[in-house]
Amino acid sequence: MPSQSKVCFFYECTGFSLENRAGLKAFIETLFKKEGQKLEALNYIFCSDKRLLDINRQYLAHDFYTDIITFDLSAGPATTGEIYISIDRVRDNAKTLGTTFKSELHRVIFHGALHLCGYGDKKKEEIATMRKREDYWLSRYFSN
Repeated sequence: MPSQSKVCFFYECTGFSLENRAGLKAFIETLFKKEGQKLEALNYIFCSDKRLLDINRQYLAHDFYTDIITFDLSAGPATTGEIYISIDRVRDNAKTLGTTFKSELHRVIFHGALHLCGYGDKKKEEIATMRKREDYWLSRYFSN
């Protein structure tokens, strides 16, 4: 019997689903392993701008749209987390940045995982490191 994945995807958006879910789940588990983090459970919730704005207001006291919110729910040494991603925002960001929706979506998916691996993005140096790690994992994922 195959082992149960530690990564789950949930869709609050209609008309959206990920391609190659099993492969992406395995890749995210590899990302954690290679980044030196033990993964217990990780849920990705794909939702709308409105839903993510509500979460941003309720839990972070921020009154603005964002593409991703990551919650570290770990109680022990292994990582447990929830990552909320606005499909609306990812789509808009892809247009603004001149990239594909698929590429921007995967960047955000890996961005959330990297947050749970300890990478920040508040300071200039942290942002530069985060971008390098995102690029690294994107290149590995799309070269397979």
